[in-house]
Amino acid sequence: MPLVLYAVPVLGLFALLYTWVRSGWVSRQDAGDERMRTIAGYIADGAIAFLRAEYRVMAIFVLIASAFLFYLGSTGEKSSPVIVIAFIIGAFLSALAGYIGMKIATKANVRTAQAARTSLSKALNVSFSGGSVMGMGVAGLAVMGLGSLFIVFYQLFVVSKGGTANGIEMETALEVLTGFSLGAESIALFARVGGGIYTKAADVGADLVGKVEAGIPEDDPRNPATIADNVGDNVGDVAGMGADLFGSYVATILATMVLGREVIARGDQFQGLSPILLPMVIAGMGIVASLIGILLVRVKEGGNVQGALNFGNYVSVVVSAVASFFIIRWILPTEDLVIRGVTFNAMSVFWAVIVGLIVGTLMSIITEYYTAMGRRPVLSIVRQSSTGHATTVIGGLSVGMESTVLPILVLAAGIILSYEFAGLYGVAIAAAGMMATTAMQLAIDAFGPIADNAGGIAEMSDLPKEVRERTDILDAVGNTTAATGKGFAIASAALTSLALFAAFMGTANITSIDISNARVLAGLFVGAMIPFIFSGLAISAVGRAAMAMVQEVRRQFREIPGIMEGTGRPEYEKCVAISTDAAIREMMLPGAIALLVPVLVGFTFGPEVLGGTLAGVTVSGVLMAIFQSNAGGAWDNAKKSFEKGVMIDGVMQYKGSDAHKASVTGDTVGDPFKDTSGPSMNILIKLMSIVSLVIAPHIAAPSRGVVQAPEVPATHVRSALPVPAAAVAVLIK
Repeated sequence: MPLVLYAVPVLGLFALLYTWVRSGWVSRQDAGDERMRTIAGYIADGAIAFLRAEYRVMAIFVLIASAFLFYLGSTGEKSSPVIVIAFIIGAFLSALAGYIGMKIATKANVRTAQAARTSLSKALNVSFSGGSVMGMGVAGLAVMGLGSLFIVFYQLFVVSKGGTANGIEMETALEVLTGFSLGAESIALFARVGGGIYTKAADVGADLVGKVEAGIPEDDPRNPATIADNVGDNVGDVAGMGADLFGSYVATILATMVLGREVIARGDQFQGLSPILLPMVIAGMGIVASLIGILLVRVKEGGNVQGALNFGNYVSVVVSAVASFFIIRWILPTEDLVIRGVTFNAMSVFWAVIVGLIVGTLMSIITEYYTAMGRRPVLSIVRQSSTGHATTVIGGLSVGMESTVLPILVLAAGIILSYEFAGLYGVAIAAAGMMATTAMQLAIDAFGPIADNAGGIAEMSDLPKEVRERTDILDAVGNTTAATGKGFAIASAALTSLALFAAFMGTANITSIDISNARVLAGLFVGAMIPFIFSGLAISAVGRAAMAMVQEVRRQFREIPGIMEGTGRPEYEKCVAISTDAAIREMMLPGAIALLVPVLVGFTFGPEVLGGTLAGVTVSGVLMAIFQSNAGGAWDNAKKSFEKGVMIDGVMQYKGSDAHKASVTGDTVGDPFKDTSGPSMNILIKLMSIVSLVIAPHIAAPSRGVVQAPEVPATHVRSALPVPAAAVAVLIK
């Protein structure tokens, strides 16, 4: 057993140690006066209550899915029922990752509000420290869990049976390990959809009655839905996002490991294991690179918060790039490597990693452009707000659609370049390189909801105006970082799904997808439809829950004496209960679609039709994710632009104006786009690919390949492959 393998879980433990130490530091910060602590207590209690209800439902799902996996593992020739253990561990750690993030966020929010009494710098330090606890916690759990399980399964299935890195024994070990990723992504989907429904039902209900009808501020304590709204920031944007990126992190590493088994590595000092070990070592190294970036995030009073976050992010990317060079040179052999007829070398793999880092950075930059305040797309929505609600909605839709162009071109270029460098392994390792700085990306993303909560607590606690001004600065930056985080997650999901798709084809013994086959073409169309029905179900769920929330808030305004005068106490708990019940009830059907469609298609029509379905859902899902996330982010920041005032046709417009009310409508439409259905798309496409990979041995074609590709000398494969084949990594007949 190579000693370097033991360093992977050790680095995961190192990240968890940082999580424990930094969490203790946040907990020791001043939590403010009694009123602030009381409001924060309401938020924390609501978040815990929701997670408990959600996890009870998830536990039932885990039991049912475990029984199915045990049956599959007991009937396959190469399968093992041990996959159930991996599945349960993956599900548990995914839920734990979300819980850690939510727990620290509900501590950091009130402490950020109190720190904002002193300075913007101190408020950023507290809020970003809370985000870094989540980021390092997620990365640590993923690296420790995956690394430890691989050591166990390698000993159990390979070493004990005298197998090799490229043999059937290793294939079985990795097949069992896919259960870990399946558990992680399954919980992530339910957490993301359920949390998204919760937070947006509360947000939409609070906005429509509070801001639009009653004309009171967003986080006014007189609004009965305001506590549920702040709870939603934690269960959706923090716990849901934590489980989401935990699943992405694991799926990316696993897909690269599965393809690494197919790499023929001559002269390998690690007994043929080097292509399998490499993605895990890069992930471990990414923890160190992220920590360096996290420690460099600082801002002075009146400084540029976005610039400080970007600086830390760019440092972590550069450190990852430099470290990857030495890691790849050390682990991979100096002789050429081959995967599916494509020859490459260690330097080619390094350049593929660089491609992944560049793609992730460009996706974040492009997303920031389309969603940040003061940029052309958001300003165009602001201008259209002056002519009414309808033009505001039209403007946001057009921005979202336009925003798909550059990201798709960047993704396409990244796929082609990484494939040209190292074949399908290059595509997978590019995704692994992109995900190396997940801890840093998630720290930046999680800081946003913490700052948002801090602003809400400041508003409800009647803190001085300058406190809310400081939290608003952090909140505005947080909206942009949340959008860029979603762009990063979408890019990683696209590359990861492509790698998982390639791994599925190898495991299912097919080498091509023949779209002239009527069933395959039908599967392609069915797959392209799934993101639309998934989005429709998620958005309609938010709509129904928001209607119930609106009716409840109106009832309280109407029936509780003195509520608008501030002398009557709103019944916050009833609004929390509405969001909780709706989220638990409505998250089941979208989740079932992602889990059941691959099983039904695969066992009914076979692997090639399932491959067509995966191709359709991947392309359609990526486009829907970009469109919805960016449109929602642009609408949100268009609304926030009015808080400081905007110039429209020579007239300054502020909060409370007709243009601002129109922008609130746009933001309300965009809420389920950016926080429910949009970010769920990347989990949908990955989860369907992972389910397909798990069942692949049981539906595999009897002979390898439906249509055999023409033989091409290995040294000429890259130049001979047509661009479309490189782009989708399959040969189209």
